[in-house]
Amino acid sequence: MGFPLALNLCDHHFEVVAYDPAPAIRKQAARESGLMVVKGEAELAQRLEPRRVLWLMVPAGKATDAALSALLPNLTPGDVVIDGGNSNFKDSVRRQAMLKESGVHFLDCGTSGGTSGARHGACTMIGGEKDVYELCRPVFDAVSLPGGSLYVGGPGAGHFVKMVHNGIEYGMMQAIAEGFEVLAKSGYALEFRKIADLWQHGSVVRSWLMELAAEAFAKDPRLEDLKGRMHASGEGKWAVETALDLGVPAPVIALSLMMRLRSLEDDTFAGRVVAALRREFGGHPVDKK
Repeated sequence: MGFPLALNLCDHHFEVVAYDPAPAIRKQAARESGLMVVKGEAELAQRLEPRRVLWLMVPAGKATDAALSALLPNLTPGDVVIDGGNSNFKDSVRRQAMLKESGVHFLDCGTSGGTSGARHGACTMIGGEKDVYELCRPVFDAVSLPGGSLYVGGPGAGHFVKMVHNGIEYGMMQAIAEGFEVLAKSGYALEFRKIADLWQHGSVVRSWLMELAAEAFAKDPRLEDLKGRMHASGEGKWAVETALDLGVPAPVIALSLMMRLRSLEDDTFAGRVVAALRREFGGHPVDKK
């Protein structure tokens, strides 16, 4: 999502200096007007004037820590780092405290909307110190849809809210998938694309996910080109663990997580629906038959 987000920022007249460790991505980005592409973290910092604002869009966990370690020697007090990936909120609390020791500020930003949202208007949930958020608010407002950006609280709050969002997403996708599996086994000659499109017009279950289901069925009416493996990137697991820590019953999210694990063993039609939905909204990889 980092590349389309950078283009979104350029559309809103921000000066964007971009770096990616992959040479092919840097070459592709260099062809885009408005993007200044550099070859390393040191050059990235040199091209930006203090007070720098650096937005990370990298995988959660070790990759985020490695990116921060590479950036920190090149930063100065007052600079701001925004983690826009799907990090665990506990890691974000830790990172905010660690960077603060060097005088560098940190904001955690849950970013929803997939690659199309990153390019044309995302939904952003921001945590961190309020005055640092106010400094960066024009950036968040620019890359988000109107009404689609909110400061939600202190360090870690942005990624906490995004974690819950993704847990809800797990449950919604699983319900859609199970419904279409019932349709698939009904014995009726049903056209899934038309049904998904029908439900977009006035029904209670109309949603972007249903729209993506219609698009997926338009490409492959029975999703026969996919394996029903539903990969997970971690947020659903964290949501279930946090619900247990807080004593909150969350059976739908928990069972949807279990079904993702089960899908790695069995190929089901419901698994193919969730795999197709994840491919449509986030460009996530799928297993082909």
